Amino acid sequence: MQLKAIIIEDEKMARTLLASMLEEFCKEVDVLDSCPDLPSGIKAIRKHKPDIVFLDIEMPGYSGLEILDFFDENEIDFSIIFTTAYNQYALQAFRLSAVDYLLKPIEPVDLEKAIERFKKNGTKKNYQILRDNLNVNALQKLAVHTVSSVKFIETNQILFLKAEGAYTEITLIGGKVITASKGLKKYEEILMENRNFFRCHKSFIVNIRQITEHVKSNGGYLLVAENHEVSLSTDKVNELYKLMDWH
Repeated sequence: MQLKAIIIEDEKMARTLLASMLEEFCKEVDVLDSCPDLPSGIKAIRKHKPDIVFLDIEMPGYSGLEILDFFDENEIDFSIIFTTAYNQYALQAFRLSAVDYLLKPIEPVDLEKAIERFKKNGTKKNYQILRDNLNVNALQKLAVHTVSSVKFIETNQILFLKAEGAYTEITLIGGKVITASKGLKKYEEILMENRNFFRCHKSFIVNIRQITEHVKSNGGYLLVAENHEVSLSTDKVNELYKLMDWH
């Protein structure tokens, strides 16, 4: 099955290079148009009805995320793969939002993996979550894959995450527990760049803003809001204290 694609990128060399890489490494992808800015890209999308849009985030005059101003969320029946040279903070926003991206300079193996993810997962994404997460003043949200859906939860509502085999239980303020279909290691990779979260034990990640007490008896553990107990490894104590500036 051939996939229809459009490239929206302000740098001519980058457009040409990406088109060449797709032709060489992703032969199932046909590039129908290559556009230097968002307005021409919008016209191309409406004309060609692509399966995939490769969209540069930072372009003169427009941010790639402004594509959301031209389409309603339910109108986006194509998958967006963002291309970016963004800093680490912004990359964290992409990971939190479970939105696909390619980091410039684009490597062929990463491009091939992005196409494979598209074929496996389809188009349904919540791009508004990415825009929220890229706004430093907004509450960050985490995309949590469950067996039946993807839930978007505000990270400041998380009390702690607990490993349950190949799954992860995420306990929220108010006692709600979400069972995620990914392991704790995956959430460690996503959340560790957020200074509010700390891998305090092989089975736990805790929101340090929700810690109320370090209980030193019975091997030592943490109390978090709403009287939950979270295990704390002895070799993690000093690191936690330093992170929280406890004395």
